[in-house]
Amino acid sequence: MSPTPITQASIVEPISSDMEAVNHLIRQQLNSDVPLVSQISEYIISAGGKRIRPMLVLLAANAHAYQGTAHHTLAGLIEFIHTATLLHDDVVDESSMRRGRQTANALFGNAASVLVGDFIYTRAFQMIVSVGDMRIMQILADATNVIAEGEVLQLLNMHDPDVSEERYLQVIRSKTAKLFEAACQIGALIAGASDTDVEKAAEYGRSLGTAFQLIDDVLDYSGNAEEIGKNVGDDLREGKPTLPLIYLLQNGTPDQRELVRTCIEQGDESRFSTILDAITTSGALDYTKRAAEQAAREAADAIKGWNDSQAKESLLNLCAFAVGRNH
Repeated sequence: MSPTPITQASIVEPISSDMEAVNHLIRQQLNSDVPLVSQISEYIISAGGKRIRPMLVLLAANAHAYQGTAHHTLAGLIEFIHTATLLHDDVVDESSMRRGRQTANALFGNAASVLVGDFIYTRAFQMIVSVGDMRIMQILADATNVIAEGEVLQLLNMHDPDVSEERYLQVIRSKTAKLFEAACQIGALIAGASDTDVEKAAEYGRSLGTAFQLIDDVLDYSGNAEEIGKNVGDDLREGKPTLPLIYLLQNGTPDQRELVRTCIEQGDESRFSTILDAITTSGALDYTKRAAEQAAREAADAIKGWNDSQAKESLLNLCAFAVGRNH
């Protein structure tokens, strides 16, 4: 008998009441006297998503036997920071679909999306102040600054076929993994974990975030739009040199390399099926998945010394979920 696959539902189950509290707090905090702010905020939040980042706050806190409710506020504000980056990302990338629905910018326009993104960012910082912990403020201030740098770095990489693997991984660490890292750190911190365990939480989050993004890169070429909730091939259309393309540029045939170079430079998705065939036959997707699996192993190794608990088990299961998912 094959083992039962790890699902997000099984990971969330031990913290289901905490997640309900966080979802309630999110809706409460999105209330605004300006109707359009509430409308767009509700639209993007109600689209759901995996809520991985708030889960990480809760699990890291619970893994250190936290007693209290401040982790709900921290989980909510982490989701707000993430949501604000999505609103801004979709405008920059000119995306039209996310989580299986029209993006906010496609529905409400770019200006409204950017400004409501600003509202959600600043509401997150109001919530940070309410927690009143200077170390947590420092971690989140640094994280949001690094994320912004990562966004700019990704912009510089767009349509550049000469981006190296290391330069691309730097974008992942800044743009995606940094918020995973911060979520785990603040969850451990609020629970009074030792400095060593807070650093282990950071290592776990950094590696897990890297694994998640690398699998997203794989799914952009091998997923299906309904399952992944966005248009397959968006990365190519946007001229993003992600790891599968970088691998193909380094290991493909001369014709394949020339084709990829042209498509990245021009953001040309019309040759998507040819590129997909080259990526698949060259082993680029397998290479990227192996890199994700290595990052997931590093995440699991980081917390193996923590005391056994349901929360720790969920964190370890998240590592397997990160690389085994199809959405």
